Amino acid sequence: MARAGVTAERLTLAAAELADQVGVENVTVAALARHFGVKDASLYFHIKNARDLRVRIALLALAELADRVAAALAGRAGKDALVAFANAYRDYARQHPGRYAAMQIDLDPETAVASAGPRHAEMTRAILRGYRLAEPDQTDAVRMMHSTFHGFVSLEKTGGFRHTPRSTDDSWTRTLDALDAVLSNWPSR
Repeated sequence: MARAGVTAERLTLAAAELADQVGVENVTVAALARHFGVKDASLYFHIKNARDLRVRIALLALAELADRVAAALAGRAGKDALVAFANAYRDYARQHPGRYAAMQIDLDPETAVASAGPRHAEMTRAILRGYRLAEPDQTDAVRMMHSTFHGFVSLEKTGGFRHTPRSTDDSWTRTLDALDAVLSNWPSR
């Protein structure tokens, strides 16, 4: 029997908060049980295992980020849209490091299709249509953008840019300028 007040949604939110504090890899059923003041076994009414819990965090994070990006993109096009998307992405990764890390979990195809992942892809492609990119160039550009954003925020998070006094914000701005220039002048085949 499930304990009153403990739901899958509350477990997911608590797990996401814990992931932001201690890292998604350290989110355990035991830690959540302690948080709710219940025995581990009682949580299995709502979740299958720790992997299921981490997938739930990933799905929550994908949805939260999609909502932020959609709000940031509203009424924007071209470079303004690119910068708004990128800043929403970076801000989310900084504010929610555990949730952001959970988004990198490899989801099974059925779960991925049902997630907010396709919304992210469509918003990215909408930006790229503003640069007049069509397939297969869109796919290549989507991958380049994600690699750029993920690489930058990951290196920033782990201190990879501490070796120089130049601010990471200045480098981020120049990175987005360079990305805009590449997208504006996409090489022809």
